[in-house]
Amino acid sequence: MKDLSLTNTHTQPFPDHYMVFCAPWLEPQVIENGLKQLQTHHAALGIVGTQNIEWLSHGRAAQIRVNPIDTEFFIKNIRPIFHDLKIDVLIVPAADRRKKLLIADMDATIVEGETLDDLAELAGIGEQISAITHQAMRGEIDFEAALRARVALLAGTATALLGETYARMKISEGARALVRTMTHHGSTAILVSGGFTFFTEKIAEICGFNAHHGNEFAIENGILTGEVAGHILDKGAKLEFLKSYQTRLGLRGNELLAVGDGANDLPMIHEAATMGLGIGYHPKPIVAEHTANIVCFSDLTALLYIQGYTEAELVIPHNSNDSVSPEQKKSNL
Repeated sequence: MKDLSLTNTHTQPFPDHYMVFCAPWLEPQVIENGLKQLQTHHAALGIVGTQNIEWLSHGRAAQIRVNPIDTEFFIKNIRPIFHDLKIDVLIVPAADRRKKLLIADMDATIVEGETLDDLAELAGIGEQISAITHQAMRGEIDFEAALRARVALLAGTATALLGETYARMKISEGARALVRTMTHHGSTAILVSGGFTFFTEKIAEICGFNAHHGNEFAIENGILTGEVAGHILDKGAKLEFLKSYQTRLGLRGNELLAVGDGANDLPMIHEAATMGLGIGYHPKPIVAEHTANIVCFSDLTALLYIQGYTEAELVIPHNSNDSVSPEQKKSNL
């Protein structure tokens, strides 16, 4: 886990980190109230006045300069102040904020919900499979075992239900703006999922990812056999994709950004956070407890604001709700 207190905060000539605030609607007075609490109890942060708030997007995102902060201290003492105010608070070094590689989970991150759960619901076994999914995402059971158990329950399901599941999927708010803004500014975006390539291929195309990786259903005569074809893409594989793309692109550790929601994403999130950014998006408790930067109230554009992008720099998709349009769905089936 990243330790943001490697330097003596009392010797900093000028605060060299940013504290970023995001919310669906951000009132200046509410930010100021939170900052005043910090000024009163935590003077070493270097907050010299609420007049120094800079707006990245009026009513949605703002920032202020602060000194480096210990991760555990940030999680236990700072985050609760702003979460009580329904504000996401994130911390990032001022230098090299904009990342060159985005590695993103799909289910419950780039798209809403869990695709296997949605498929299972259509197959009439939703409760059985969702119970296993929740255990795996909380880190209570091994991901590979959980995935194989869920897919086994889907044996005999017609592949036509895969298309129906995709037709019901909704892309998370801000997902396409995140991907398209970063790629527009020269970054590489990779979708890496413990889900299945039937879905990752289509979601990657719609959002603008450069590449995608996922698991494969074993299929015979248009029917799911109940097995996963080939090796399982699990938390270890996600971490390896992060490292391999970093090497392939010749990037430094501080140029990486990884985002996900569940226990399966923790290794890649923590690896990215050692020098770059690792973010839990609407995270499960196990991720929230062990990750400094989490987004609970805002959409995925918060990942752009933490990088210092302003609202004017965002590449916004035409349909503002980020749902997959009927025309896009038809073209991908």
